[in-house]
Order: sequence, then C-alpha cells, then structure tokens
Amino acid sequence: MAERLFRSVRAETLRIAFLDDFTLVYHRASGITHLLNAPAPEILAALGEAGMTLDALAGALAVEFDLPDLDVEALSARLDELASAGLVLAE
Repeated sequence: MAERLFRSVRAETLRIAFLDDFTLVYHRASGITHLLNAPAPEILAALGEAGMTLDALAGALAVEFDLPDLDVEALSARLDELASAGLVLAE
C-alpha cells in the first residue's frame, strides 16, 4: 500500500496572521478561523501545496528545526487534526 500524500490546501484559500506565539488562519472555503500554535503552522508551511509523505515531512522538519528525535506518531496525529480542520488534504 502506498504512503498517503499530505498537502496544504491552496494558499489563496487561506488568510494568515501571526500573533506572538499563535497563528490565526482564516479558511475562506469553510469560513472558519483557526487559532494554531506550534507545530501546526510549521507543518502547513513545510507541506506546501505540492505535499509530501509523512516520512518526507518528518525528515524535512527534523532538518529544518534540528529535531533528531522527532516523534513521527505525534506528527501523524497533528496531520490528522489539520486534515479534520480542513487545512490539510490527505490523499
């Protein structure tokens, strides 16, 4: 079975504002505003619209943020939460 591909929704459907430790994300398609904290904004930024697999995302985040012991299960749970919120597409 092929690994799922995760990608952020199209950038033009989001309006993003940074507020200290939080990121406000207005999703135009749903009309819902989400208040996110780390690592959710970093996950969205790393994924982009092209997307990547869980393992590729874990590797990219581990390198970018110097996280040698990144918890892949926790990352998977965050991806599922973002997908449930409609901010990430899982294919």
